[in-house]
Amino acid sequence: MNAIVSVTKDWAIGNEGKLLVHNREDMRFFKETTMGGTVICGRTTFESFPGGALPGRRNIVLSRNTSYAPADAEVVRSIDEALQLMANVDPNKVWLIGGARVYEALLPHCSRALVTWNNTSMPADAYFPNLDKDDCWHLANTLGTGTTPSGIPFEFREYLHV
Repeated sequence: MNAIVSVTKDWAIGNEGKLLVHNREDMRFFKETTMGGTVICGRTTFESFPGGALPGRRNIVLSRNTSYAPADAEVVRSIDEALQLMANVDPNKVWLIGGARVYEALLPHCSRALVTWNNTSMPADAYFPNLDKDDCWHLANTLGTGTTPSGIPFEFREYLHV
């Protein structure tokens, strides 16, 4: 299993349910990377998608709400249920896509994290674990760099679980 995330330099990922940095290159990278695979997210993240489920991907939503049942996604009620559902799926094609609690719960089950690291700080209420300070993770590659239209420098980083 893998994680894919966009963070600021203090590892913030969102504020009031919205992404912090608007970056077309990051969105393109996310789409190309996850297309044809399985994405796992929490209910709030899923509901933030403007068109419902992400097309071209199997969408799995973690929600404890037993009445939550969107027509365009599979719902699991626990981390164990999500892991059981992924037991026979190619782990290289499974992507955690948020939010913070889903990342925190399932990151220990990931072997790789693709991080768009944005060199900025912004007000935030949701964070991704700081992989640079976690001995279980190491920066393996920088896959590319760029600057957003608003002038924020960014890097595509690949971290591996050791």
